[in-house]
Amino acid sequence: MSTENLNNQEAIEKLKELVNRIDVALMVSYPKDTQYPYMTPMSRQEIDDEGNIWYLISSESETYKNLEVNPKISLAFCDPGSYTFLSIDGIAESSRDQDRIDKYWNKFVEVYFEKGKEDPSIRVLKVTPLDSHYWDTKTNKLMTLVKVASAAVTGQKIDIGRQGDINI
Repeated sequence: MSTENLNNQEAIEKLKELVNRIDVALMVSYPKDTQYPYMTPMSRQEIDDEGNIWYLISSESETYKNLEVNPKISLAFCDPGSYTFLSIDGIAESSRDQDRIDKYWNKFVEVYFEKGKEDPSIRVLKVTPLDSHYWDTKTNKLMTLVKVASAAVTGQKIDIGRQGDINI
């Protein structure tokens, strides 16, 4: 796998491509007074033109409570079927931005907020990536494994994809 570090607009485009393709990430927050992080799966609402990733979250959730004490956050996006992975470390900030709540509201979100768009526990969470790394193969898992096995037998170098830092 070759290294291709991306910067600026090219980095944002790659980030958008991967986040939109994978959608659900394990969101990792860091609770106070514990040795272990807290993880929960979250579906993104949007990734904007600056590379910020937006979510709707409940102020009653463990993740939200952890972020109120420590805004550091990690996101792990995984698509094992295509051997595509993305790791993001960043800072989270929340708001009660009603315009964004209205923009992101849909039937899926409605299940989590029984009182609708006016639910007082709804928060908009903005994740600003500070450090990101990706692994993106050119083929699916099966073809990647075939290529790796072939290279092992023949000794030939093959290009199975790219990995690198995403610097916004």
